[in-house]
Parts: sequence; structure tokens; C-alpha cells
Amino acid sequence: MTAAFEPARSLLTLALAAAAVLAPVVSASAQDFPLTIEHKFGTTVIEEQPERVATVDGNGADNILALGIQPVTIENWYGDYENGLWPWASPLLTSEPVMLERGDLNFELIAAAQPDVILSLYNALTPEEYEKLSLIAPVVPVPEGRGDWSLTWEERAHFTGLATGKLTEADAQIDAINARAEEIAAAHPEWAGKTALIAWISRDGQLGLYSSHDARQQLLIQLGFQTPDAVDALDAAGTASVNLSEEAIDLMNVDLLVWIDGDGDVSPIIDLPVRRFIEPHLNGQEVVFTKEVTGAFSYGSLLSMPYALDRLETAIEAALDGDPETFADDRPDNW
Repeated sequence: MTAAFEPARSLLTLALAAAAVLAPVVSASAQDFPLTIEHKFGTTVIEEQPERVATVDGNGADNILALGIQPVTIENWYGDYENGLWPWASPLLTSEPVMLERGDLNFELIAAAQPDVILSLYNALTPEEYEKLSLIAPVVPVPEGRGDWSLTWEERAHFTGLATGKLTEADAQIDAINARAEEIAAAHPEWAGKTALIAWISRDGQLGLYSSHDARQQLLIQLGFQTPDAVDALDAAGTASVNLSEEAIDLMNVDLLVWIDGDGDVSPIIDLPVRRFIEPHLNGQEVVFTKEVTGAFSYGSLLSMPYALDRLETAIEAALDGDPETFADDRPDNW
């Protein structure tokens, strides 16, 4: 991660330029079919533009819906929303997709949905699972050399558009969201080069941070912030997150610390003994988000990103305004 940052430069441009040799190789024009896509497991050929699109990703239905397609499968990733869709996506669903439970590749249910293509762009897919899914329909996994969870939100949207014959629509929506992010970055040049991290505490009490391989952290990068090199060094495998011991708490001494909790119970964060020693807490430069913003971060989709950006801008402004008493996040009264 370099110290310099150009707010007006699209993260998609950076990601695709840096990973040009890693991106799927497609035949002829990007929207010509048959379409050939090379990936971590080999090569997939999609004979014609698919009509029935399945996803085995927890967040994949968002991008499919954003492109005007009704997904034939949806993974019930997390949250208590009907059909596994959050408020920014649920109004677009007009069909009755097959529901998959989180982390359960139910091959019989997927086959019953009769997909023309299966997308796996944000999921830990094994070679054996890929082979089984390929018996049902062509499968589009992540490119060679990329981690299962490392594609940027833009790349996932881009490849979803590519595989479904909706590339023009996907890229137009990406451009619109990037324009909004660039607008925010340009309005806050003081953010450029500051360090920022997103932190969480798991249900079993494990403290963790996201590296720059994660879509949530990449959004902060796009707004001008940088990820500390020491954190990225702990994630050499590109798994997108790192567990942190309390002895390594100094890694959290950044200019902006964003806490996320999808359950809405931030008491484990409040009760973390070492939290009172870290600089963001002492300086009032913390942001805390609970259910919906955390969900929007995690989904990282064409539908959730606009919601996340609006909430994030307001919260960061309050956290970095020099007044530790001001905030615009989801913190409880006892924060």
C-alpha cells in the first residue's frame, strides 16, 4: 500500500490495471457469446446469454437484481430479512428463488433451480465443489491468483455483468457509485493519506481487523484513507481479515477506527479492556455501526454501496471534526 492516494482515480481502474493478468480472459468482445472465462479452477464456457442466473455467494443476489435479473438462487447469508435480502434489495425481487442456507451448497436445490450459469465470486469454493456445480451449469469463480474473498466490490459487479451479458449496465452503475465516492473524497482532501481500519469482535470474543484485501476496507481506501502496512503484512495470504491479540493492540492506533457489529450488540466492544488505551478512542476518532450499515458494508454491492457511502461520509465527518463529543453513528448512550 502506497502512502499517496489520488481521490479522483477509480478503485476499479487501480484493481483491474494491477491485476490485468489475473482477470478472467474473455473471447472476442466482452459481450459476445459463447463467452470463455479463465479462472482459478480452469476455464468456463457460457454458450449463450444466460436467463436463469444462480449465485452461491451471500451477497451475489444484490448485483444480479441491480442488473434487472431475478436470481434463481439466493443464499440466506445473515440477518432476519425475508428471502435473505436487505432493505436496499428486497423491493426488486418479484420471483420466488430457491433459498440456500449460509455455507450450505445444496447441490440438489441448486440443480432444481435449473440455472444457466452459477456465480461464485465471493465464496470459499473448493475444487470438488466446483466440479459438482459444473455438472449443473457453467460456474464463474474468482480469477487465478485471487483470494476467495478478495475481489473488490467493483470487480464482483463487473464480472457479474460480464457473465450475464449485462456488462454495459454493470459498468454504468459502478461509474455512478465511483463518482459519488470521488465526490466525497474531493470534498474532504484532509482525509487523504490518513490511516484507517475497520475492526470487529466475533461472537466468541476474537478481536479482528480487515486488511486492504477486504471490500469494506477498500471503500475507506477509495475515500482517501490508507491501510497500515503492518496490518496488510499480517494478511499475506489475502484472506481479507486478521485476528488480533490484545498484545498487538498498537496496530489499532490509527487516525480513524470504524467498529462494525452486525448483531446490534456492541457491549463486547465497550467491555474490551484494552480499548481505553488506543488512540482513536482517546481522541474521539471512532465510528461505530450496527446492523444495517454493517450489512451494507459486508454486501458491497451495486445496491448497498450508495447507502453505505451516505452513512459513512456523515459519520467520518463527525469523528474527524476535532471535537471528540460529536458523532453521527449507531453508538449507544453508554459508548
